Amino acid sequence: MNLEELQAAVAAGTVDTVLLAMTDMQGRLMGKRLHAQHFLDEVVAHGAEACSYLLAVDVEMNTVGGYPLASWESGYGDFVLTPDLATLAPVPWQEGTAMVLADVAWGDGTPVGPSPRQILKAQLDRLAERGWGALAATELEFLIYEDSYESAFDGGYRGLTPANRYNVDYSLLGTARVEPLLRRIRNCMHAAGIAVEDSKGECNLGQHEINFRYADALTTADRHVVYKNGAKEIAAQAGQSITFMAKVDEREGSSCHVHLSLTAVDGGAPVFAEEPGVFDAFVAGLLAHVRELTLLLAPNVNSYKRYADGSFAPTAVAWGDDNRTCAMRVVGHGPSRRVECRAPGADVNPYLALAALIAAGLDGVDAGLELPPRCEGNAYTAEGTERLPSTLRDARDLFAASAFARAAFGDEVVDHYVNMADVELSAFDAFVTDWERVRGFERL
Repeated sequence: MNLEELQAAVAAGTVDTVLLAMTDMQGRLMGKRLHAQHFLDEVVAHGAEACSYLLAVDVEMNTVGGYPLASWESGYGDFVLTPDLATLAPVPWQEGTAMVLADVAWGDGTPVGPSPRQILKAQLDRLAERGWGALAATELEFLIYEDSYESAFDGGYRGLTPANRYNVDYSLLGTARVEPLLRRIRNCMHAAGIAVEDSKGECNLGQHEINFRYADALTTADRHVVYKNGAKEIAAQAGQSITFMAKVDEREGSSCHVHLSLTAVDGGAPVFAEEPGVFDAFVAGLLAHVRELTLLLAPNVNSYKRYADGSFAPTAVAWGDDNRTCAMRVVGHGPSRRVECRAPGADVNPYLALAALIAAGLDGVDAGLELPPRCEGNAYTAEGTERLPSTLRDARDLFAASAFARAAFGDEVVDHYVNMADVELSAFDAFVTDWERVRGFERL
């Protein structure tokens, strides 16, 4: 949808609401529901204000300390949400509604550095300086439950009923059980301008995946957050619930495999296929820096429960041709050759993950890093191979101490997301879990 089409729809009375949305640190859509005429008359030209605390709160929207960007001392002032009209699209699952994503800036127009969309755009600018762009796709897995979000909340998220009672990986019979919901999600996303490819079952109970066609990296990240939010809304309308947690139970976790390749910005020529040495050096950069950037790929305490040997989630810092045991899986041939990073879970913020991968790969190219030997066989049991950090605390410490991360993103961004990790770790350390009560209530 372009601006002229929105104006016509508003005049015809078919659109009356515009969602103005930014993406927060956790990868969630935040913003305002605007009357469509007000959006056209005022917000298109001037943007709209929002409280700066949107980039300085925890998952539960609690104000927390440690963020110079926003605090009680600074008065929690506003920043400006500036609509990116290239993202304007209908919202088919909400009546009379369109959505536009926003860039986040201060009142003088300066970008808000720790905003996830701005972090990715900064890395894309570095690519553009070399005449390159990035193509990307994200594969999000999720679990469907028959319970509504409200009943799940009221029950403490215990005893939920999965939409499938057995492994339905690639099963057409099993996926037919939830086809009414999956079909509506696929068709609504298609109507919202997101190119849908397919859906399929996965391993865990009620686990599924919907895949979309690749696009430039910024568009892919934008579509990722719209889809994730929309899928939850559509499930809620059906009285069901979807979770994108990385690890819900002891079975398989939910991943977000990120496919990435480079292209020439002028003619779209595939860089990995046509510029000798770039692919090897780029992947070498990913391997060299993935450990210190894991915080941007796995941002939550729960993210690290997914990293388990023999689980299709990686533990080894290794690469291989079409090898799903490696953190970096190389797939495709010729113009379609690309790297698939298997480290992120479904809880990832796509802007941060793509920014991390681009920064790491660029450093590999700039430094002329040599690609180590590919992993042949099972990377889980490979000897002499570095491992991804196994806890959020380990990932936090690696990121905080990374001179590379500070050079690539700047101190403001690094310190901001280190503080985010500190906030999550403090909250988790103070929480008494069901596991502790079961283990210790009587027997200790």
